[in-house]
Amino acid sequence: MEYIKNIENFQMDTDTSITIGKFDGIHRGHEFLAEKIVDDAKQNGRKSVVVTFDKSPRFSFDDKEEEIKNLITNEERAMILENIGVDYILELSFTKEMMSMEPEAFLFFLCDKLHMKYLACGTDFTFGYKGKGSVSLLKEKEVELGYYADVVEKLKDVKRDISSTYIREEIGKGNIEKANDLLGYYYFVFGEIVHGNHIGRKMKMPTINILPTSDKLLPPNGVYVSKVIIEGVSYNGVTNIGLKPTIEEEEKRIGVETHILNFEGDLYGEIAKVDFLKFLRPEKKFHSLDELASQIQEDIKSAKAYFQ
Repeated sequence: MEYIKNIENFQMDTDTSITIGKFDGIHRGHEFLAEKIVDDAKQNGRKSVVVTFDKSPRFSFDDKEEEIKNLITNEERAMILENIGVDYILELSFTKEMMSMEPEAFLFFLCDKLHMKYLACGTDFTFGYKGKGSVSLLKEKEVELGYYADVVEKLKDVKRDISSTYIREEIGKGNIEKANDLLGYYYFVFGEIVHGNHIGRKMKMPTINILPTSDKLLPPNGVYVSKVIIEGVSYNGVTNIGLKPTIEEEEKRIGVETHILNFEGDLYGEIAKVDFLKFLRPEKKFHSLDELASQIQEDIKSAKAYFQ
């Protein structure tokens, strides 16, 4: 899969099947659209392209958008879409020029630059200046511009549309299992294993540490049953998200610290994916390291019982 950011001199040399959006989270609805363009591209000898943006188009119209953290980072999004089989991710910069592009001009841009022949989107899809472009305009321009717009109903959870907003709400409440159901996979963090304070090793319960980027939305601080994937191998684990309040440190930063069950080895520098399966308890400050160690043992028992 190719990830393309600079499109000024870019020109697709083959016909494409496209879907468009911020794709924050890649939930079940996003996955459905991505699978449709992959299938269409394979059947018609085209390339599948996810057109996305470096920031949400809502950003320029809602000052609060800047405060919203991402369900997934760009790297995580690329990893998921590559697994689905997407050929290209085309990331557009949401510049003033892009922001002010009229809907018809945006469609012409897609057909001219990308040779768009197929577009999969939801019924609420909007595009162009202030979102004035609608599904009805998409269908109206099909014959003139030579593409087919496949408009699909949004996937629902009971009566509510599955959306990034809905998933973000559930994660914020600590309902990680519900969020996982809406996503269609376990919510996760992804990153390099770095050195921590080695307190876990001293307590004979070694841990791996990941420091997520500041724009990554994390579940509420606390302890979770988890799975850790390193170089394609999956391990059971128990993970703490938080500031480790029992440990005295000069600088506090939210981290993701995982004890891998029944594992010993040096993993520093490896890239790990930590999946969150179930919330066990909130983060808590203990009176001593002995009290902390006792609680961690209970957390490990709970995690083992979950996997059994």
